[in-house]
Amino acid sequence: MKTNIGITTENRQAIAEKLFAILADEFVLFSKLLNAHWNVEGSDFHSVHTYLDELYHEQLETVDEVAEYIRIIGHYVPANLSKYQELTHLSEVYEGKNDSQSYFAELLNTHESIIINLREKIAPFAEDYKAEGMSDFITGLMNKHQKTAWMLRAHLK
Repeated sequence: MKTNIGITTENRQAIAEKLFAILADEFVLFSKLLNAHWNVEGSDFHSVHTYLDELYHEQLETVDEVAEYIRIIGHYVPANLSKYQELTHLSEVYEGKNDSQSYFAELLNTHESIIINLREKIAPFAEDYKAEGMSDFITGLMNKHQKTAWMLRAHLK
């Protein structure tokens, strides 16, 4: 069946392309969280390992939620790593130390980059593509990243 949700085919295509890139960014963040969770060392290992476990599980939910929105607007989800590497504006490479401070700094930079990217999409989703609900979703997603960024920033002080 054709998707009929009050958003034109052209606008749904444009939204899908933006969501593909958002999904790629979210997946790269998920990968970075797993890397940190698996490899963190130091005297604060247990508490940091536990916190990173919480973060990567939350991030997996975010990845799934973005993918579901792609399906909601009638498109298929790109689901391979090579495609994500093409679409993301982030680097998946981490060359820092395996301590919490280094990982948290890297994760904070990633969250802040995603926040800026999402903020730039809020108005176009509502105004250009007439997808107010999608704009709300992106705003909520941005707010989740802002909260996590605040917590990471607090740890780094």
